[in-house]
Parts: sequence; structure tokens; C-alpha cells
Amino acid sequence: MRAFRRALAVTTLFATSALCAITPARADAIEDFYKGKTVSLIVSSSTGGGYDTLARLLTRFISRHLPGQPNIVIRNMPGAGGIVATNHLYTLAPKDGSVIGAVQNNTPFEPLFGTKEAQYDPTKFNWLGSPSVETSILTVWHTAPASNLEEARKNELKMGSSGANSTPSFYGRLLNETLGTKLKLIVGYPGQNDALLAMERGELDGYPSVFYNSLVSTRPNWLPEKKVKLIVQYGAEKLPQLPDVPFVLDLLKNEEDRQLWRAAVGPIATGRPYLLPPGVPQDRVVAMRKAFWDAFNDKEFLVEQAKASLGADTPRTGEQIQDIIVQSYRSPPAVVERLKKLQQSQ
Repeated sequence: MRAFRRALAVTTLFATSALCAITPARADAIEDFYKGKTVSLIVSSSTGGGYDTLARLLTRFISRHLPGQPNIVIRNMPGAGGIVATNHLYTLAPKDGSVIGAVQNNTPFEPLFGTKEAQYDPTKFNWLGSPSVETSILTVWHTAPASNLEEARKNELKMGSSGANSTPSFYGRLLNETLGTKLKLIVGYPGQNDALLAMERGELDGYPSVFYNSLVSTRPNWLPEKKVKLIVQYGAEKLPQLPDVPFVLDLLKNEEDRQLWRAAVGPIATGRPYLLPPGVPQDRVVAMRKAFWDAFNDKEFLVEQAKASLGADTPRTGEQIQDIIVQSYRSPPAVVERLKKLQQSQ
């Protein structure tokens, strides 16, 4: 973990240095291109959700920090868990820097998981960054027959999920396969909030994939009042806020299992990513990455996102997001096959 964090820090240093490398001549050309222009920001989900809410807040700050200060308008393009919009951004969207994408974090990894509808190469997008990374937690209600990982290996726990191939189900199966837990997936809950309500009613023992940011913003009393027990956490790195909750990579002895988890947490590690289509001129990519980085760190943005409990305060650069995706696609074939089986289990 120390090596991972050192590598992340070095990547951040080089990436943020690169963000500043726009010459005056290029800045003038970029300003000429964007001045008076309307830029479309395609959101791969419907209105009112977390991705949409964040994007609408960000548009004002991106424009503020982009030369030429173009008008940025939101276009929602939901469908197939974000795949419809991502396909559009890859094949049909203009490749001149006038269209940005805000895609769900599963979409960069759908081709890796063997999803046929995903007709794009995620490594060829120009990733702009993310305002956050997420850490997920296997979370159980305080009355559930498990208070730690060892008890979760001995006792069956009823876990809520939306469908057999949904993200919570995938991580539930992954936890069972690599840690030996006995999570019984109960599908049919439309979303996480429905499953959390079912936990309160005693219908479920828990939920296999609760984001920490979501937990503290939507159920702020649960941790202080010990309403839930946190069994294991997983993501890009261990949360300092949860020093006593085991981190999955610290528990695994088998190197192939470790490789499997590194690839599997890619969606969590990318947070809520933004992109430009392939083929956009490199000077516009650099300018847009800098605009996003400056927007993520804008003091006014940080205040407003905190008021809205968006959890958008742990930014990653476009280079870091690009590296996470590229490394996932370099996973050994045996690891990729295991991922596909876990993703497509019924």
C-alpha cells in the first residue's frame, strides 16, 4: 500500500505539472476556439441523479477556468447504464473539444467485462479527471449475525441488490469468492436507498457495496448511533476515516486474487469521471484537463459541493484516471476471465 500511495503521489506531481504546460501562443489559440462557443456536456444518466447534479454544478466553474469561457450546456443521454452515451461519445460526437462526457464509472470497464453493447475502446478516450474517488464497504445492520469478517464467513447474510448482474451483486460474488463470506444476494430492490430501508425494516442483513460518501451524506446518524457494522472496505486505497475496518487488499494472500481486486475496483477508483472523445487536438485536451483540475480545486466549488453533500473533494487528474483504466486492461488473461464470469453470473 505504501508503494501504491507513493506511485499515486508521483503521478499527481507529474500530472499537475503537465497541467500548467500551456504556452501563451497555445492559450491564445484555445481562447480563440472557445470564445463565444457553446460546449455540450453529455451526462450518461437521467436528470436529478448524482452525476447530473454534480455536472450542473461543475459547468459554471469549468467555464470560469477555460480560456474563452464558453457557455456549457448539459445534455442528458441515459441508457444501458451509461453505455449509450459512451458509444455516442466514441463514434458520433465531434472530436474538436466542443463536446465533453460525464459517464458512469462502470462504462470504462464494460468492454473488459465482455459487455457486447459497449462498442468503444476506453483507453483511447481523453480522460479529464474526477472530482472524487470512492471507497465501498460491506455494510450490515446492527442486528445482523456478523460483527466482523470471521463471522461473515460463518453466518449467511441476506444482501440486497437490484439485479443478478448489477454492481452490488458483482461485488457480493467477488467477496464470497475471494474472502469466503456467505453473502446471499436478494435481488429486486430498485436502488441502494430501497435496500437500506429494507435493512431498517429487518428484511435484509446488509448491502455489499455502500460508498462511504453516500453513507455519511444520506444516513448521517447510522455510524454515530452504531446502527450499522462495517465489515470490510475496498477501493483504490484504505480510508483514513476507517482505520479499524479491514481493507480487502491487506487480507488477500493469493496474488491472482489481488490482481482480480485491483482490476475490479477500477470503477470505484475512477470516481465520477469526465472525458473528451478520441482525436481531440492535444492542446485542447491539456487546456480542458487544466480547467477541470482548477474547477475541482476552486474554493467556491468546494464550498458548494459540501453544502450539497456531493463528496467531491478528493480529485484525481485525467492522467491518473487514464492510468487506472490502462492498467486494468493490462490485467492477465486469467484475471480477465474471472472478472467476466463474476460479472455475468446469474
